[in-house]
Amino acid sequence: MANVVVVGAQWGDEGKGKLVDWLSERADVIVRFQGGHNAGHTLVIDGKVYKLSLLPSGIVRSGKLSVIGNGVVLDPWHLKEEIAKLQGQGVQISPENLMIAENTPLILPVHSELDQAREGQNKVAKIGTTGRGIGPAYEDKVGRRAIRVSDLADPETLKARIDRLAVHHDTLRRGMGMAEVDTDALLARLNEIVPLVLQFAAPVWKVLAEERKAGKRILFEGAQGSLLDVDFGTYPFVTSSNVIAGQAATGSGMGPGSIDFVLGIVKAYTTRVGEGPFPTELDDADGQRLGERGHEFGVVTGRKRRCGWFDAALVRQTCATSGVKGIAFTKLDVLDGFETLKICVGYELDGKTLDYLPFAADQQARCVPIYEEIDGWSDSTEGARSWADLPANAIKYVRRVEELIECPVALVSTSPEREDTILVTDPFQD
Repeated sequence: MANVVVVGAQWGDEGKGKLVDWLSERADVIVRFQGGHNAGHTLVIDGKVYKLSLLPSGIVRSGKLSVIGNGVVLDPWHLKEEIAKLQGQGVQISPENLMIAENTPLILPVHSELDQAREGQNKVAKIGTTGRGIGPAYEDKVGRRAIRVSDLADPETLKARIDRLAVHHDTLRRGMGMAEVDTDALLARLNEIVPLVLQFAAPVWKVLAEERKAGKRILFEGAQGSLLDVDFGTYPFVTSSNVIAGQAATGSGMGPGSIDFVLGIVKAYTTRVGEGPFPTELDDADGQRLGERGHEFGVVTGRKRRCGWFDAALVRQTCATSGVKGIAFTKLDVLDGFETLKICVGYELDGKTLDYLPFAADQQARCVPIYEEIDGWSDSTEGARSWADLPANAIKYVRRVEELIECPVALVSTSPEREDTILVTDPFQD
């Protein structure tokens, strides 16, 4: 049986939550391998809405093991709030169904304070960060001064880690006119949260190796989208971690040979939150219509998403960098009623034609999308569960996208309800 990695193949918000939940019924273990609590998933199960931003989507399903891997940066206070909220909705959460890697770095109050101060003082080009401390936490991780879950178990180690962290942050804070870190207050706050976090701590790499050896199906879940990857995204308007499928291995402790199928999630159109280039963005009635019909507001931040036509050139690019073997096509129903649809097939840059988006920011800004038009459809696709339920032009649209991105469609989602899904290829049976 295959182990599956799910990645967003655009700028995030592609509908990963529903698809991961849909796939988790077939999986035994669900692993979150990167990001923090800055990206949200909305799950709708039997009419009940669950909003997650840190916990793996599999947590709402009984009989599954959910894992937070070392590639994640963990805000322990947000973890506490999210667990309490889900438990209030009747979800059972215990060390039996939730594990956190011992080497997972923590997001601390100093990180969110620094994040917000930087964005507030940046008068050159705002990144569009959520201000939740994700970037500074990753900086401390690679700077070898992070506090990790395992450090919470020993008071002397924890105090030493805090002191080391404060030396670096105090220099930054003084330069920005901020008060130095109150190390005693930070230590006290961490000590309060220690019992909650440590009950879930485990050698995740070992657990996953044993689960794989036992023949269990493992589903790897990322956050954000591949175009926000720190290496292959639209830098510097990106997140602070690797989002592409290769991160599933290093962010969980399993080798790349453990990955059998990469499923890329894409919307039938394109959205983006925050700053940065967006070649197919629509500032007209069509863009407004996509946003209203698609309910395009961030789960975590509530920010309105920018909307535009489907960009096949970009998705082809992300399918290549993540090694996507099949895509899940979501929100097809949002396109119902459009007389004509457009698909970006490449760009014009300074008189030349490109079939990819270059990395240079100045070139990205000058890229003009080249569109191919395709007839729309008037009938509803909402709730369709087979090809026979789809209008002929909707099928033509999906098939044309397959050709342009050079990757087959494995699933088509036609509403937020998990069962409103057309299965073409089961990733777990690859």
